[in-house]
Amino acid sequence: MSSVRSIRTALVGALLLAACSSEPRTSSSTIPTSPTAPGPASKVLVVTHTTGFRHSSIPTAETTLETLGRRSGLFTVTFCRTGDEVRRDLSPAALASLDAVVFANTTGNLGIPDVGAFLDWISAGHGFAGMHSASDTYHDEPRYLEMLGDEFLTHGDQATVDALVENMDHPAVSSLGSRFRIFDEIYKFTRANRGSVTMLLSLDGHPADGLPEAGQSADLPLAWAKSHGQGRVFYTALGHREDVWENPLYQQHVLGGIRWILRR
Repeated sequence: MSSVRSIRTALVGALLLAACSSEPRTSSSTIPTSPTAPGPASKVLVVTHTTGFRHSSIPTAETTLETLGRRSGLFTVTFCRTGDEVRRDLSPAALASLDAVVFANTTGNLGIPDVGAFLDWISAGHGFAGMHSASDTYHDEPRYLEMLGDEFLTHGDQATVDALVENMDHPAVSSLGSRFRIFDEIYKFTRANRGSVTMLLSLDGHPADGLPEAGQSADLPLAWAKSHGQGRVFYTALGHREDVWENPLYQQHVLGGIRWILRR
């Protein structure tokens, strides 16, 4: 009888092991979640107001950012979409209740009531993240551009690039491997900023975007992290297209950057 019980026990164990090993792993095609999100969710304001070019991908960006926060448990999102909301939500009094601000494809002069106070708020230890045309924002405000780390200059046709992944232990790029291939609108910037930021993604040559320098060797920034006083800043030049925002690897890139500025 004991041998029969032993056989039954072994069979049950084998079946349980097989069941566990057949459970689906988290697919790379799903929006990523955080393995741990200790403490209450951080409060993040996502600004999508524009006074220049308005990207058609903004609704997709909003959906993606809200879903990343909810599924990861790291942060909750409030949206700031109009000039009136900018004046209300980016006032010094309103900023006091926030942990970070995200500029998702903003453009132009947004009408922040006190830009200096906003930058001081970041410098005091809060977080800022910018995607794509956040660098096409506040061209007339050098203090903002210094905080961000560079300024948009131009772009050519959309192109496929193999971005070099640098500082691979940074959460914004740790899931991307050594190179990240993506098709998007690729920005050129006013200056080389490698010496003043922690480079996360770069190109070692001009993309095949139809501009005269296409194919020539170059050191081109694409995404970076930096400090601003005691605050943290993350920027990625990617995010023009809807399908980029829907790309799970780009979502990991953005989520890692936001996690880093929140110190989570």
